[in-house]
Amino acid sequence: MKDYFPEKTTRRKFLGNTARLCFNIGLSSIFLSCFKTEDSATETATAVEKSANTGSGFEPAYLELHKTGELKKRAEKLWAIMEKCRLCPRKCGVNRLEGKRGFCRAPGSTLVVSSSHPHFGEERPLVGKGGSGTIFLTHCNLRCVFCQNWEISQLGRGVEKNISELAGMMLHLQEIGCHNINFVTPTHYSPHILKAIDTAAETGLRLPIVYNTSGWERLEILRLLDGIVDIYLPDFKYWDSDMSAKYSSNAESYPEMAREAILEMHRQVGVAKPAKDGIMQRGLMIRHLVMPNNTGGSEEIMEWIAENLPKDTYVNIMAQYSPVYKAYDYPKIARRITREEYKRVVKKAKEMGLTNLDVQGYWWLQK
Repeated sequence: MKDYFPEKTTRRKFLGNTARLCFNIGLSSIFLSCFKTEDSATETATAVEKSANTGSGFEPAYLELHKTGELKKRAEKLWAIMEKCRLCPRKCGVNRLEGKRGFCRAPGSTLVVSSSHPHFGEERPLVGKGGSGTIFLTHCNLRCVFCQNWEISQLGRGVEKNISELAGMMLHLQEIGCHNINFVTPTHYSPHILKAIDTAAETGLRLPIVYNTSGWERLEILRLLDGIVDIYLPDFKYWDSDMSAKYSSNAESYPEMAREAILEMHRQVGVAKPAKDGIMQRGLMIRHLVMPNNTGGSEEIMEWIAENLPKDTYVNIMAQYSPVYKAYDYPKIARRITREEYKRVVKKAKEMGLTNLDVQGYWWLQK
């Protein structure tokens, strides 16, 4: 009998299920209506600045670009790219400004948000005491068959919002004590995000920006984010292009482009090191989800990180893979991972000299 990880309810799963329940019964306002409008945000700018939970002396990267007008210019450059959309590696070329949908299925240039709330299921240096100010964006360019948030990424369940409302969400999350603004699946909405950051910065936003991405990014787009994003939080899902093509909608270029993207992210923000209070304010934080039957090529990924990045690069080795959505249609990934599969990856990472590992479930490793 194989030793599988026990089924349990995580904080991430609890919040996701709660959000889905609210949308199903028409209570999306629980997550989406509790933020300031642009007008009220102006009135409370001073209070918002005082509530910014960023640590002594910290100033987010985007403020200087906002002051010089460069942030607005970059937002406009990204917005123009939607005319023949090439924001992501798919490079669909559809005119989203005329309302057309590309591979990601986002409704043209319309922004759709699933939820906005303090998240306590992210990495500890992002969560702290006040939570990570997470904004879940709908739709996705990768469309993995095992996506745990498939109702959001595949079905696009959410509520249409404008730029001012997105800025209001960010200011509200800051005001209630979150440590950062965490955009989940941001790639296809990067123009909207930059416009909203520019608006929110004008009225007091001072939190670090977390770019929580699949890792499949174009260098051209990442370079437009240089000096705006404080914390990059990319997945490194696959080492082998056959696997990324099979399980992520023919994304054969994923391994190569993820490697290039991660190197660029490191160039921009460097190694992630928490402040004295333990809260992360800047740097690269890599996630790798261990999958059954070594589908992701986990040990090769650990080798690459150790050989191409500093040994103290933050690496979260994730154990929570679960066969959801369409995963049961694919026998090799139709189960949870075993204790031994996870232990092998952790062992490899340590053998390669990686020193800043986020290892989950130490009690799983003791046997």
